[in-house]
Amino acid sequence: MVDMTAHQGGGGSELFSRGFGLAFPFLVAIAVSALMLLLIGENPFDIFTLMANEGFGSQRRISATLSAATPLLFTGVATAVCFRSGVFNVGVEGAFVLGGLAAAFIGFTAPAEWGAMIILPAFLFAMIVGAFWLYVPGVLLARLDVDEVVSTLMLNFVAFGISGYLVNGPLLSESSGNNVTPLVHEAAQLGRLLPPSTLHAGFFLGLFCLAAYAFWTRRTADGFEAELVGLNQRFSRAVGISIPSVIIMVMLLSGIVSGLGGASHALGQLHRFSEGFSPGYGFTGMAVALLGRNNAFGILFGAVLFGALASAGTTVQLFSDIPLDLVNIIEGTVMIFAVVELGRITLFRRRRAT
Repeated sequence: MVDMTAHQGGGGSELFSRGFGLAFPFLVAIAVSALMLLLIGENPFDIFTLMANEGFGSQRRISATLSAATPLLFTGVATAVCFRSGVFNVGVEGAFVLGGLAAAFIGFTAPAEWGAMIILPAFLFAMIVGAFWLYVPGVLLARLDVDEVVSTLMLNFVAFGISGYLVNGPLLSESSGNNVTPLVHEAAQLGRLLPPSTLHAGFFLGLFCLAAYAFWTRRTADGFEAELVGLNQRFSRAVGISIPSVIIMVMLLSGIVSGLGGASHALGQLHRFSEGFSPGYGFTGMAVALLGRNNAFGILFGAVLFGALASAGTTVQLFSDIPLDLVNIIEGTVMIFAVVELGRITLFRRRRAT
């Protein structure tokens, strides 16, 4: 049996440390961005106030922020599951895209008479596709020690190629132009939470995945063993933990959550699959997981932060002369300082026993 007492810890100093770890990259990003604004003759306080207002200033704006954050909840969790185990999986983007394509396929090919029941097989098929997509590099890593960064990164390009071929070939809509599939049946579309905003029921599904991830990490033996593998593989093997099994498990979980996120985006946001389905949600999810230090609350904070930047960035240009590049500067700086966590993950990987 694994002792769970150490797994439950956390006092005031630990909470303060985690809170500072979450806030530090964001504060540095604000400072860098403020310096850039001063150099071009703008008032940083006015611009940041405008951005905050556009991100959270009304129910409509909050809805837009949460809508933009929804796919990042899934990709952030899918990434963190692997990162906390010392597995540097960069293939969430590919699993997200193929999961969305799988859900859309079921959504427009299943009999319309099924009604809302179409959603269940659509989600199930998306999860199976996502799990299979990351199971392959998981087995390659666990059994043959094939570097997961290389294998998952290359599989992203394969996923883009497969989806691009299908959406421009066999699954191409005959009535909607190029690069898109037919619309899913209306009954298969996830309901809007605050019409006319684009926030949909997938947001609650993302929160559920986040809560399940928190429970798994803090209250289950599998979650603790996965964390222990990330901390020290040699010690984990000495106490009887199967390293290959843990690696395959976390890759499967990552694929399932990625596929579920793609299905949520296809059925709730776009109501179809299109080329360019994901503007990099999987890669932004890496930044969310790193910024959140693989902690559930931190992932929620990171997803909402990047969602606010995405929703407010374009609007800010309408009310000021500030280019959208400012938002890219903020996002990039947050990523750079969040990647401080990457050094710790790299050290974990070096501890693998030969």
